[in-house]
Amino acid sequence: MEAPKGFLSRSEVRELDRRAIEEFGVPGVVLMENAGRGAAELLLNLGIHGRVLICCGKGNNGGDGFVIARHLANRGANVQALLCAPREELTGDALINFTILERGQYPLLFLPSSLGGLQEELARSEWVVDALFGTGLSGPVRPPFDRTIEAINARPNHVLAVDIPSGLDCDSGQPLGATIRAEQTATFVAPKRGFAHPAAAAHTGLVHVVDIGLPRILLEGLS
Repeated sequence: MEAPKGFLSRSEVRELDRRAIEEFGVPGVVLMENAGRGAAELLLNLGIHGRVLICCGKGNNGGDGFVIARHLANRGANVQALLCAPREELTGDALINFTILERGQYPLLFLPSSLGGLQEELARSEWVVDALFGTGLSGPVRPPFDRTIEAINARPNHVLAVDIPSGLDCDSGQPLGATIRAEQTATFVAPKRGFAHPAAAAHTGLVHVVDIGLPRILLEGLS
């Protein structure tokens, strides 16, 4: 599928991150901070009138979610971060931001063992933030994440996807099994290649591009 100029493939996303960190010395945790803060500002601008449930995976997408939770809480929002993976599997920048939530005594829950427990959390929330999987996902979502996604889709909450709806293939725009259906997507740096596929809109909703502070020279030629 031909994508319009300025749309990023999975490999281009990885290369931009690598170059920013290795060639320009921008720490990965700074990029995560900028991404999460930008997504939090977007959500505040969209309007929050109730509880925000942030569903976080174990990777960098989950790390973005932890940053979003901190910034929303700091702004007085009623927010709940929900870790949907074993704590011991967190590493790197995601672990750093999870630790900040723990030590800062921010609202933090672990995924309930029963689907009913998750449904209860969803029922209490106005917004659900999908920070389960990012652009690196290349295969079908496995249990228990598929059930988590199905539970989110079954509720009438407003849903914001972080970078890309979990379960959507970054390059093809096709769902990889269970896939989030978001009302809004906060995507980082530029739209993803798969977003150009007409069917992707049913999962992304309205797409907002969020700047994460990459050096301008890295972005030359994208637009």
